Amino acid sequence: MKLKSFFLLNILLFSGIFVYAQTTENTVAPPKAPRDDSASSGYRLGPGDQIGGHVNGEVGYEFLATVDENGMIELPFARKPIVAQCKTKSELGAEIESEIRKYVREPHLNFRIIEKHPPPVTVYGEINKPSEITLTRKATLVEILAAAGGPRDQEASGLVEVRRPRTPLCVAGNDKDNWKDSPNRTFRLADINAGREDSNPIIYPGDMIAVQRAAPVYITGEVVAPQGVFLKERGLSLTEGLAMVGNVREGAKKSKINILRLKPGASAESKDRELISANLDLIKEGKQKDILLQPFDIIVVDKAKDPIGLAILKTALNAGKTLAYSTANIIPARIAY
Repeated sequence: MKLKSFFLLNILLFSGIFVYAQTTENTVAPPKAPRDDSASSGYRLGPGDQIGGHVNGEVGYEFLATVDENGMIELPFARKPIVAQCKTKSELGAEIESEIRKYVREPHLNFRIIEKHPPPVTVYGEINKPSEITLTRKATLVEILAAAGGPRDQEASGLVEVRRPRTPLCVAGNDKDNWKDSPNRTFRLADINAGREDSNPIIYPGDMIAVQRAAPVYITGEVVAPQGVFLKERGLSLTEGLAMVGNVREGAKKSKINILRLKPGASAESKDRELISANLDLIKEGKQKDILLQPFDIIVVDKAKDPIGLAILKTALNAGKTLAYSTANIIPARIAY
Protein backbone atom coordinates (compact mmCIF):
# COMPACT_ATOMS: atom_id res chain seq x y z
CA MET A 1 0.00 0.00 0.00
CA LYS A 2 2.88 2.40 0.80
CA LEU A 3 4.36 1.83 -2.67
CA LYS A 4 0.98 2.48 -4.31
CA SER A 5 0.47 5.69 -2.36
CA PHE A 6 3.99 6.86 -3.18
CA PHE A 7 3.53 6.49 -6.93
CA LEU A 8 0.00 7.96 -6.85
CA LEU A 9 1.34 11.07 -5.10
CA ASN A 10 4.06 11.44 -7.70
CA ILE A 11 1.52 11.15 -10.52
CA LEU A 12 -0.37 14.12 -9.10
CA LEU A 13 2.79 16.17 -8.51
CA PHE A 14 4.67 15.56 -11.73
CA SER A 15 2.15 14.77 -14.50
CA GLY A 16 2.40 18.39 -15.68
CA ILE A 17 5.96 17.92 -16.96
CA PHE A 18 4.90 15.64 -19.80
CA VAL A 19 3.60 16.84 -23.13
CA TYR A 20 2.25 13.50 -24.29
CA ALA A 21 1.93 9.90 -23.11
CA GLN A 22 0.77 7.25 -25.58
CA THR A 23 -0.10 4.02 -23.77
CA THR A 24 -0.64 0.49 -24.98
CA GLU A 25 -3.61 0.13 -22.63
CA ASN A 26 -6.84 2.11 -22.38
CA THR A 27 -5.46 4.99 -20.37
CA VAL A 28 -5.83 8.75 -20.41
CA ALA A 29 -2.77 10.77 -21.42
CA PRO A 30 -1.53 13.43 -18.98
CA PRO A 31 -2.69 16.96 -19.89
CA LYS A 32 -0.53 18.84 -22.36
CA ALA A 33 1.70 21.52 -20.94
CA PRO A 34 1.69 25.04 -22.43
CA ARG A 35 3.66 25.23 -25.65
CA ASP A 36 5.92 28.05 -24.48
CA ASP A 37 6.05 29.65 -21.01
CA SER A 38 7.42 27.63 -18.07
CA ALA A 39 7.13 24.13 -19.55
CA SER A 40 9.22 25.11 -22.57
CA SER A 41 11.82 27.11 -20.65
CA GLY A 42 13.78 24.03 -19.61
CA TYR A 43 13.37 22.13 -22.89
CA ARG A 44 16.51 21.85 -24.99
CA LEU A 45 16.10 21.85 -28.74
CA GLY A 46 17.13 18.98 -30.96
CA PRO A 47 16.92 17.84 -34.59
CA GLY A 48 13.40 17.99 -36.05
CA ASP A 49 12.16 20.70 -33.68
CA GLN A 50 10.47 23.65 -35.38
CA ILE A 51 10.63 27.28 -34.28
CA GLY A 52 8.93 30.45 -35.52
CA GLY A 53 8.65 34.12 -34.76
CA HIS A 54 8.59 37.73 -35.90
CA VAL A 55 9.62 41.20 -34.79
CA ASN A 56 6.69 43.37 -33.77
CA GLY A 57 6.23 46.31 -36.10
CA GLU A 58 8.97 45.24 -38.51
CA VAL A 59 8.61 43.73 -41.97
CA GLY A 60 11.03 41.12 -43.27
CA TYR A 61 11.85 39.54 -39.93
CA GLU A 62 9.24 36.77 -39.96
CA PHE A 63 10.82 33.35 -39.80
CA LEU A 64 9.99 29.65 -39.61
CA ALA A 65 12.83 27.16 -39.25
CA THR A 66 13.47 23.49 -38.45
CA VAL A 67 16.53 22.30 -36.56
CA ASP A 68 18.49 20.17 -39.01
CA GLU A 69 20.35 16.92 -38.36
CA ASN A 70 23.44 18.90 -37.40
CA GLY A 71 21.55 20.93 -34.83
CA MET A 72 21.53 24.14 -36.90
CA ILE A 73 18.84 26.55 -38.12
CA GLU A 74 18.99 29.00 -41.02
CA LEU A 75 17.26 32.37 -40.81
CA PRO A 76 16.80 34.79 -43.75
CA PHE A 77 18.41 37.72 -41.94
CA ALA A 78 21.35 35.76 -40.42
CA ARG A 79 24.59 35.64 -42.35
CA LYS A 80 25.38 32.10 -41.28
CA PRO A 81 23.53 29.14 -39.68
CA ILE A 82 22.85 29.40 -35.96
CA VAL A 83 23.46 26.55 -33.51
CA ALA A 84 20.08 25.61 -31.96
CA GLN A 85 20.74 22.13 -30.60
CA CYS A 86 20.82 21.84 -26.80
CA LYS A 87 19.72 25.46 -26.35
CA THR A 88 16.62 26.44 -24.39
CA LYS A 89 13.97 28.72 -25.85
CA SER A 90 15.34 31.72 -23.96
CA GLU A 91 18.95 30.99 -24.96
CA LEU A 92 18.13 30.64 -28.65
CA GLY A 93 15.79 33.64 -28.53
CA ALA A 94 18.60 35.81 -27.14
CA GLU A 95 20.92 34.72 -29.97
CA ILE A 96 18.28 35.38 -32.63
CA GLU A 97 17.62 38.80 -31.12
CA SER A 98 21.34 39.52 -31.21
CA GLU A 99 21.33 38.86 -34.96
CA ILE A 100 18.31 41.12 -35.48
CA ARG A 101 19.97 43.96 -33.50
CA LYS A 102 22.46 44.25 -36.32
CA TYR A 103 19.60 45.76 -38.37
CA VAL A 104 16.97 46.89 -35.84
CA ARG A 105 17.89 49.09 -32.86
CA GLU A 106 15.32 47.88 -30.29
CA PRO A 107 13.65 44.75 -31.67
CA HIS A 108 10.64 43.31 -29.85
CA LEU A 109 11.01 39.64 -30.74
CA ASN A 110 8.00 37.36 -30.56
CA PHE A 111 9.49 33.85 -30.64
CA ARG A 112 8.20 30.37 -29.79
CA ILE A 113 8.88 26.67 -30.23
CA ILE A 114 6.17 25.39 -32.55
CA GLU A 115 6.90 21.65 -32.54
CA LYS A 116 9.08 19.38 -30.42
CA HIS A 117 10.31 16.04 -31.69
CA PRO A 118 12.51 14.41 -29.05
CA PRO A 119 12.51 10.59 -29.08
CA PRO A 120 10.04 9.30 -26.47
CA VAL A 121 10.92 7.55 -23.24
CA THR A 122 9.52 4.01 -23.39
CA VAL A 123 8.23 2.36 -20.21
CA TYR A 124 7.26 -1.30 -20.43
CA GLY A 125 7.22 -4.60 -18.56
CA GLU A 126 5.36 -5.05 -15.28
CA ILE A 127 4.02 -1.49 -15.16
CA ASN A 128 0.36 -0.49 -14.82
CA LYS A 129 0.38 1.77 -17.91
CA PRO A 130 3.03 0.83 -20.49
CA SER A 131 3.75 4.17 -22.14
CA GLU A 132 5.72 6.25 -24.58
CA ILE A 133 6.33 9.58 -22.84
CA THR A 134 7.65 12.76 -24.41
CA LEU A 135 9.50 15.01 -21.99
CA THR A 136 9.46 18.81 -21.92
CA ARG A 137 12.28 19.02 -19.36
CA LYS A 138 14.57 16.77 -17.38
CA ALA A 139 12.72 14.16 -15.34
CA THR A 140 13.85 11.52 -12.87
CA LEU A 141 13.18 7.79 -12.88
CA VAL A 142 10.62 8.01 -10.07
CA GLU A 143 8.68 10.69 -11.99
CA ILE A 144 8.54 8.51 -15.11
CA LEU A 145 7.41 5.43 -13.15
CA ALA A 146 4.73 7.52 -11.44
CA ALA A 147 3.44 8.86 -14.76
CA ALA A 148 3.19 5.26 -16.04
CA GLY A 149 1.01 4.21 -13.09
CA GLY A 150 3.68 2.53 -10.99
CA PRO A 151 4.83 -1.13 -11.00
CA ARG A 152 2.31 -3.93 -10.73
CA ASP A 153 2.13 -5.21 -7.19
CA GLN A 154 2.18 -8.96 -7.83
CA GLU A 155 4.13 -9.40 -11.05
CA ALA A 156 6.96 -6.87 -10.60
CA SER A 157 10.18 -8.40 -9.29
CA GLY A 158 11.42 -5.28 -7.54
CA LEU A 159 14.08 -4.51 -10.18
CA VAL A 160 13.94 -1.74 -12.79
CA GLU A 161 16.37 -1.65 -15.72
CA VAL A 162 17.13 1.63 -17.50
CA ARG A 163 18.52 1.12 -20.99
CA ARG A 164 20.20 4.03 -22.78
CA PRO A 165 20.60 3.03 -26.45
CA ARG A 166 21.99 6.44 -27.39
CA THR A 167 24.13 9.04 -25.66
CA PRO A 168 21.93 11.97 -24.58
CA LEU A 169 22.46 14.96 -26.88
CA CYS A 170 22.82 17.62 -24.24
CA VAL A 171 24.84 15.90 -21.52
CA ALA A 172 28.44 16.84 -20.80
CA GLY A 173 31.07 14.14 -21.06
CA ASN A 174 31.87 14.34 -17.35
CA ASP A 175 28.21 14.37 -16.25
CA LYS A 176 27.37 11.55 -13.81
CA ASP A 177 24.34 10.65 -15.95
CA ASN A 178 26.47 10.17 -19.05
CA TRP A 179 26.81 6.39 -18.71
CA LYS A 180 29.85 5.80 -20.89
CA ASP A 181 30.97 2.66 -19.08
CA SER A 182 27.62 0.87 -19.40
CA PRO A 183 24.47 1.99 -21.22
CA ASN A 184 22.27 -0.16 -18.97
CA ARG A 185 21.70 0.24 -15.24
CA THR A 186 19.50 -1.76 -12.84
CA PHE A 187 17.85 -0.22 -9.77
CA ARG A 188 15.89 -1.68 -6.84
CA LEU A 189 12.33 -0.49 -6.34
CA ALA A 190 12.92 -0.54 -2.58
CA ASP A 191 15.77 1.97 -2.99
CA ILE A 192 13.73 4.12 -5.38
CA ASN A 193 10.82 4.15 -2.94
CA ALA A 194 13.16 5.02 -0.08
CA GLY A 195 14.28 8.13 -1.97
CA ARG A 196 17.91 7.13 -2.45
CA GLU A 197 19.49 9.68 -4.77
CA ASP A 198 21.77 7.15 -6.46
CA SER A 199 18.69 5.09 -7.41
CA ASN A 200 16.80 7.97 -9.02
CA PRO A 201 18.77 9.00 -12.12
CA ILE A 202 17.82 11.64 -14.67
CA ILE A 203 15.95 10.08 -17.59
CA TYR A 204 16.67 11.41 -21.08
CA PRO A 205 14.72 11.24 -24.38
CA GLY A 206 15.16 7.85 -25.99
CA ASP A 207 15.74 5.98 -22.72
CA MET A 208 13.96 2.64 -22.28
CA ILE A 209 12.72 1.60 -18.84
CA ALA A 210 11.89 -2.06 -18.18
CA VAL A 211 10.15 -3.06 -14.95
CA GLN A 212 11.27 -6.67 -14.70
CA ARG A 213 8.87 -9.53 -14.14
CA ALA A 214 9.25 -11.65 -11.05
CA ALA A 215 10.23 -15.28 -11.62
CA PRO A 216 7.59 -17.82 -10.49
CA VAL A 217 7.79 -20.80 -8.16
CA TYR A 218 5.12 -23.49 -8.23
CA ILE A 219 3.57 -25.08 -5.13
CA THR A 220 1.40 -28.15 -5.57
CA GLY A 221 0.08 -31.20 -3.75
CA GLU A 222 -1.40 -31.20 -0.25
CA VAL A 223 -1.68 -27.43 0.20
CA VAL A 224 -4.83 -25.33 0.61
CA ALA A 225 -4.52 -23.46 -2.71
CA PRO A 226 -2.00 -25.03 -5.13
CA GLN A 227 -0.67 -22.32 -7.46
CA GLY A 228 2.34 -20.40 -8.70
CA VAL A 229 3.65 -17.47 -6.67
CA PHE A 230 6.08 -14.75 -7.69
CA LEU A 231 9.61 -14.61 -6.35
CA LYS A 232 10.34 -11.01 -5.37
CA GLU A 233 13.74 -9.31 -5.38
CA ARG A 234 14.02 -9.60 -1.59
CA GLY A 235 13.71 -13.41 -1.81
CA LEU A 236 11.20 -15.98 -0.57
CA SER A 237 11.69 -18.90 1.84
CA LEU A 238 9.91 -22.26 1.77
CA THR A 239 7.75 -21.44 4.80
CA GLU A 240 6.83 -18.04 3.33
CA GLY A 241 5.88 -19.67 0.03
CA LEU A 242 3.71 -22.26 1.78
CA ALA A 243 2.02 -19.50 3.79
CA MET A 244 1.15 -17.68 0.57
CA VAL A 245 -0.88 -20.70 -0.60
CA GLY A 246 -2.65 -21.23 2.74
CA ASN A 247 -0.11 -23.69 4.20
CA VAL A 248 -0.24 -27.50 4.07
CA ARG A 249 -3.46 -29.43 4.53
CA GLU A 250 -4.19 -31.70 7.45
CA GLY A 251 -2.72 -35.09 6.69
CA ALA A 252 0.11 -33.69 4.54
CA LYS A 253 3.54 -35.26 4.80
CA LYS A 254 5.38 -32.43 6.54
CA SER A 255 8.47 -34.51 7.31
CA LYS A 256 9.51 -34.64 3.67
CA ILE A 257 8.55 -31.79 1.37
CA ASN A 258 10.17 -32.15 -2.03
CA ILE A 259 11.67 -29.25 -3.98
CA LEU A 260 12.47 -29.89 -7.64
CA ARG A 261 15.15 -27.37 -8.61
CA LEU A 262 16.66 -26.64 -12.01
CA LYS A 263 20.26 -27.69 -12.34
CA PRO A 264 22.78 -24.90 -13.10
CA GLY A 265 22.53 -23.76 -16.71
CA ALA A 266 19.19 -25.47 -17.36
CA SER A 267 16.36 -23.50 -19.00
CA ALA A 268 13.04 -22.84 -17.29
CA GLU A 269 11.35 -25.52 -19.44
CA SER A 270 13.99 -28.16 -18.70
CA LYS A 271 13.23 -31.38 -16.84
CA ASP A 272 16.83 -31.57 -15.69
CA ARG A 273 16.24 -30.97 -11.97
CA GLU A 274 17.71 -32.00 -8.65
CA LEU A 275 15.64 -33.14 -5.66
CA ILE A 276 15.89 -31.27 -2.37
CA SER A 277 13.94 -32.44 0.69
CA ALA A 278 12.89 -30.38 3.68
CA ASN A 279 11.30 -31.28 7.04
CA LEU A 280 8.72 -28.60 7.80
CA ASP A 281 8.37 -29.68 11.44
CA LEU A 282 12.10 -29.34 12.05
CA ILE A 283 12.18 -25.95 10.29
CA LYS A 284 9.42 -24.64 12.55
CA GLU A 285 11.25 -25.97 15.61
CA GLY A 286 14.43 -24.19 14.51
CA LYS A 287 16.30 -27.47 14.10
CA GLN A 288 16.63 -27.16 10.33
CA LYS A 289 17.37 -24.05 8.28
CA ASP A 290 14.56 -22.68 6.17
CA ILE A 291 15.25 -23.10 2.45
CA LEU A 292 15.46 -20.04 0.21
CA LEU A 293 13.49 -20.68 -2.96
CA GLN A 294 14.95 -20.12 -6.41
CA PRO A 295 13.27 -19.15 -9.70
CA PHE A 296 11.12 -21.92 -11.22
CA ASP A 297 11.34 -24.22 -8.18
CA ILE A 298 8.53 -26.79 -7.97
CA ILE A 299 7.45 -27.58 -4.40
CA VAL A 300 5.55 -30.86 -4.01
CA VAL A 301 3.74 -31.64 -0.75
CA ASP A 302 2.73 -35.31 -0.60
CA LYS A 303 0.03 -36.92 1.49
CA ALA A 304 1.27 -38.65 4.62
CA LYS A 305 1.11 -42.46 4.60
CA ASP A 306 -1.08 -44.17 7.17
CA PRO A 307 0.54 -46.22 9.96
CA ILE A 308 0.65 -49.95 9.10
CA GLY A 309 -2.15 -50.87 11.51
CA LEU A 310 -4.48 -48.18 10.18
CA ALA A 311 -3.64 -49.13 6.61
CA ILE A 312 -4.63 -52.80 7.30
CA LEU A 313 -7.88 -51.69 8.92
CA LYS A 314 -8.79 -49.45 5.97
CA THR A 315 -8.00 -52.31 3.58
CA ALA A 316 -10.26 -54.67 5.53
CA LEU A 317 -13.09 -52.13 5.65
CA ASN A 318 -12.82 -51.49 1.94
CA ALA A 319 -12.80 -55.23 1.26
CA GLY A 320 -15.95 -55.65 3.41
CA LYS A 321 -17.73 -52.88 1.52
CA THR A 322 -16.77 -54.47 -1.79
CA LEU A 323 -18.03 -57.93 -0.65
CA ALA A 324 -21.34 -56.52 0.56
CA TYR A 325 -21.84 -54.66 -2.68
CA SER A 326 -21.00 -57.76 -4.74
CA THR A 327 -23.38 -59.98 -2.71
CA ALA A 328 -26.20 -57.51 -3.09
CA ASN A 329 -25.77 -57.66 -6.82
CA ILE A 330 -25.75 -61.50 -6.93
CA ILE A 331 -28.84 -62.25 -4.75
CA PRO A 332 -31.98 -61.81 -6.87
CA ALA A 333 -34.60 -59.40 -5.66
CA ARG A 334 -37.99 -61.01 -4.68
CA ILE A 335 -41.33 -59.42 -4.23
CA ALA A 336 -43.79 -60.95 -1.75
CA TYR A 337 -47.49 -60.57 -2.51
